[in-house]
Formats: sequence, structure tokens, C-alpha cells
Amino acid sequence: MEEDALLGIGAFARRSRLSQKALRLYDGQGVLRPDRVDPDTGYRYYRESRLVDARRIRLMRGLDMPLAVVAEVLAAPGAEGARLVAEYWAAVEHRIAAQRELAAYLRIQLSGGEGSLDMFDIQQREVPEQLVLTEQRHAGPEDLPTWIPAACDRLFGAAEAYGGVFGAPFVVYHGEVNEDSDGPVELCVPVDRDRSAEITHPCRVEPAHHEAYATITKAQVVYPQILAAYDAVFQWARRQGREVAGEPREVYFADWAGAGGGDPVCDIAVPLAVPPAPEASRGA
Repeated sequence: MEEDALLGIGAFARRSRLSQKALRLYDGQGVLRPDRVDPDTGYRYYRESRLVDARRIRLMRGLDMPLAVVAEVLAAPGAEGARLVAEYWAAVEHRIAAQRELAAYLRIQLSGGEGSLDMFDIQQREVPEQLVLTEQRHAGPEDLPTWIPAACDRLFGAAEAYGGVFGAPFVVYHGEVNEDSDGPVELCVPVDRDRSAEITHPCRVEPAHHEAYATITKAQVVYPQILAAYDAVFQWARRQGREVAGEPREVYFADWAGAGGGDPVCDIAVPLAVPPAPEASRGA
């Protein structure tokens, strides 16, 4: 079978719509090697069939895909390359969604907090008493994305010995978590209250309470934009004249791994004191 023609770097650049400078870069990075290099002049030649890869590189670079990922996609067999592109783009969309929420939070901060309530729908609910397995530690904002899922895995495993998980896990913040403070933070996983006598893992009873909460998406969970939801719930409580009666918490009710950036995954909740019942009118 006759081999396809060799094209000089100039002709190959024109037909692939990649610059000669880019082709030299891709050669140096091992992304698109020439098929022949003249030993005397160093001039590069490419087989015509390589135009397929060259044009794919141009498309992937249009997605701002790093060269290391481009090389991985080109080297992948069959449909594996398509999976890698989908995986890369999902990460890009998640980052953009998180940055969009960060920009919204920054606008609120620069406007003195105005508009935070407009971003969230504040609801109220009654939460029954729960028996929870717990794990607690001091943690900074950079620690939480790793510690929370790892602690969830540990407590979910421990819960299997007591009949499994009986509700959404939640994270209680017993102190501020920011650049200057590290909590402590407590992860809680509800289990069957009727089996409390046999539980040997650290556990406690979470009292029944009334709470206000705002539901946020996976993109909004990222620090510091998650603070906008906390600000909104506390602002709502102040405006309503409601007394905060417990530590704030995050209730994770959805499958985190399977959720997209715009999917609801978490409630930012604050326990509130129940307002006193109105006194009966005189003479009633």
C-alpha cells in the first residue's frame, strides 16, 4: 500500500491551520512529532494523514485544553479519547459555575451585603431528635473538601453495624472556619435511635429543633462563596427577629459524586428558638 505524501512544515501548517511556531511547540512537547526531520537543515515533514490529529489539536486548544491533556486524548484508544474530553469539559463547567457564584458573592460583599437575601429562598422546618455517629476535628477551609467526604465514608461504614444510615449527614460548625480560625467542625451521620445501647462508636443525641435553611447547589458549596448562603440565613433571622439557638450546619442530602455544578446538594441551616405563642387576649 502506497504511503501518504510528506508535507513540509509550511504546507502542513496551512492545511491544518496551525502556525509553524505551534507545530514546533507541539513537537517539543511530544504532542505532534514530525514524521521526518532533515538531518542537515532540521526541516520538519509530516505525512498527510497526520492532518487529522493536527486539526483535532486545534479544536482541543480552542477549549483551552492543556497540552498534557491533548497528548493524552490523542494517545487514547477508541472511545477513550471521547471520555477524556467529556471529563475535561465537565471539570471546566464546574469551575466556571463556581467562579460565577464567587463573582456573585463578591458583588454582595462590595455592596455592603445588599442582595444576599435575593439569591436564596429561605425556608423553615422542624427537625426531630436524632442519634448521630460523630467525628470531630479542627480544620481550615482548605481541609474541608478532603476531610468531609473521607469522614463520611468512615462513618457510613461504621453505621452499617447499627442498621445503616437513617438520614442525611450534616456538618456542624462549633466555631468559625476561615483563614484565621479552624472550628472545630463535627460531622454527624444519623443512625437508628433504638439501637443506641449497642453503639460503641462516638455518638450523641442531636436535639429536636426548629431551623431556617437555604438550599444551595454544588457550585455554591465552594469556599468562600458558600458564605453568601450563611449570610443570607443569618440576615433573614435578624430581620424576622428570630433568636439563633444553635450552631450553623450544612446538611448534605444528595449524591455528591453524581451531582452537577447546578444541582441542589446541600442545605445551609441555622437552629432557631421557637417564638413564644401569642398571649390570649384579655377577657377571652
